Amino acid sequence: MIATPIKTEAVTPGGKSLLELLDKYLDEMPESSVLAITSKVVSICEGRTVPIDGLDEMDLIKQESQLFIDPKDTSYGSRPTITRNTLASSAGIDKSNGSGHYILWPADPQTTANGVRAYLKKRFGLKKVGVVITDSTSIPFRLGTTGIVLAFSGFSAINSYIGSPDIFGRPFEVSRANAANGLAGIAVTVMGEGAEQTPLVLMQDLQFVSFMDRDPTQDELNNLKLKIDSDLYSIFWKNAPWQKGDQFNSY
Repeated sequence: MIATPIKTEAVTPGGKSLLELLDKYLDEMPESSVLAITSKVVSICEGRTVPIDGLDEMDLIKQESQLFIDPKDTSYGSRPTITRNTLASSAGIDKSNGSGHYILWPADPQTTANGVRAYLKKRFGLKKVGVVITDSTSIPFRLGTTGIVLAFSGFSAINSYIGSPDIFGRPFEVSRANAANGLAGIAVTVMGEGAEQTPLVLMQDLQFVSFMDRDPTQDELNNLKLKIDSDLYSIFWKNAPWQKGDQFNSY
């Protein structure tokens, strides 16, 4: 696998659109490759930013989240939320590299991923091409952040091993690898988390990716999401002091 970060200008509110940014900085897109884009740049390009001055961040968190926990009930004053069926700090809202703005998650990252895939196919004349929109999160009991996928297009998100034999012939019963999330993890590591200005990553030589000449279906997207009751760690999430956010009805 080859993962190449792409350096761009500083992306700020009111600047280029996402496709204008790709026109300027993406010089090539080989067949059977995947382009990763950080969600922060998607949000800035699509106007999902709010000036920080005079605005309470908790009001934004309540607005964007399905469930949230009051910082007074957490260690270090953190702001855990469940937002779009994802465990996310501060509903994905970020201030770093925002030029005085809160940066919200993209309004509809799946539509953006599908649109970018169509743009790449047409611009470079491709049949097999994938897109992932990424963010980063922390993992319980592990220091530091890792990448997660917010949306993907052009390939199968899950590689299932169920029914196939392990190296000793024993069939797998439950093993499924999330290829989309794995690609996001690699991309975010290569992008960096500071002032690198590399919000795009071109990934090639991807033998573990099953490309599809279409967007994911709604059923395929729904099958990737787990409710609290069916999550492996539900005992922890269900016993947390959650409060309802403005998006609770979408959970």
